Amino acid sequence: MSDLNKAAASSVLDGASNSAAGGSNASSLFPTYARYPIALVKGEGSYLWDDKGNKYLDFMCGLAVTNLGHSPKKVKEALVKQLDELWHVSNLFHIPNQEAAAKLLTDNSSADAVFFCNSGAEANEAAIKLARRYHQKVLGNGRSEIITFEQSFHGRTLATLTATGQEKVKEGFGPLPEGFRYVPLHDKAALEAAISDNTAAIMIEMVQAEGGVIPVDPAFVHYINKLCKERGLLLIVDEIQTGMGRTGKLFSFEHYGIEPDIFTLAKGLGSGFPVGAMLAKAELIPAFTAGSHGSTFGGTPIATAVVKATVETIVGDRLSERAAEVGEYLHKQLQEKLAGNSVVTTIRGKGLMIGIVCTKPVADIIAEGQKRGLLVVSAGPNVVRLLPSLLVTHAEIDQAVNILASIIV
Repeated sequence: MSDLNKAAASSVLDGASNSAAGGSNASSLFPTYARYPIALVKGEGSYLWDDKGNKYLDFMCGLAVTNLGHSPKKVKEALVKQLDELWHVSNLFHIPNQEAAAKLLTDNSSADAVFFCNSGAEANEAAIKLARRYHQKVLGNGRSEIITFEQSFHGRTLATLTATGQEKVKEGFGPLPEGFRYVPLHDKAALEAAISDNTAAIMIEMVQAEGGVIPVDPAFVHYINKLCKERGLLLIVDEIQTGMGRTGKLFSFEHYGIEPDIFTLAKGLGSGFPVGAMLAKAELIPAFTAGSHGSTFGGTPIATAVVKATVETIVGDRLSERAAEVGEYLHKQLQEKLAGNSVVTTIRGKGLMIGIVCTKPVADIIAEGQKRGLLVVSAGPNVVRLLPSLLVTHAEIDQAVNILASIIV
């Protein structure tokens, strides 16, 4: 290292040391998150505790991840058991947990095959790759373009942020990959105009979660489904946030009576353990031949032990049905307690994914909720998003609604 570089490095280290001693920027992490001033250290059920001993009612669930609450017993037991047996080998070997978890998912859905990965972005990336490869290698028509919708959110990789219909996530990352077109949600004419001879698939969320908790109109979903069948397009449903019982069905597309060609899962699939999955119908299986796609850590013995226990719990305990019931109760309580509130314009969503649309930015509401022991999150600047666990009780709902009614002013 040159003397000049040594001096620069020394200056940086001195600054970091000074910050650690009493400055405001002591972290060695990239500042990619606007973090709340809370350090959470323990969780159980619907509650979290910070490093100062403060208790919080969790209506965020790590952004729809801890659908079974914090530290669910059956999942924890499966994880601990697997940790004592085998952590990692390679997908060059058969992994029994992976086979069992995949069968659980296909037995309880319209899909026939599963690809395991590590995150929602990777699951959506796999979906995009599968759609293109199916058209190019199986059908031989060379199609590659994917149509998505404005205000959608599909991930942070270069392909999935390009698929996302929000410009703010793309700033500074150009040049972006080609092959994506965007249309306004519920605009049939714009959708038809966007379809060309190069269109491979239409990709949609049944509820635009990050875009403001906006459920898609059933008539528009059926229109898309019909278009895909008539034009030879694949229908991809992004279930990253809506899947695993969150909306009152195991998968949100079940509300609409359709069967997508491809759909994706993550978040609630692993109860807090990082895992994702891309699922597809049988006719697409030939597109992913040996060596065409892969993931070193996708579907490890540990990850799929967690998936298996999570799916068994949600299905076996009928937690999707429970989410529909308590979601209806939550919605009703919000309607009653916020009736006449001049700040609230709409309460919308499905199951236990609810957005409270306000006339003003909600950052102060979220901060005040934290002070009063309630954790909620935004979905855009003017929407308070509620994502409690599927096991949330009526008493916990009453507690949260009472706090919300007192701070949304």
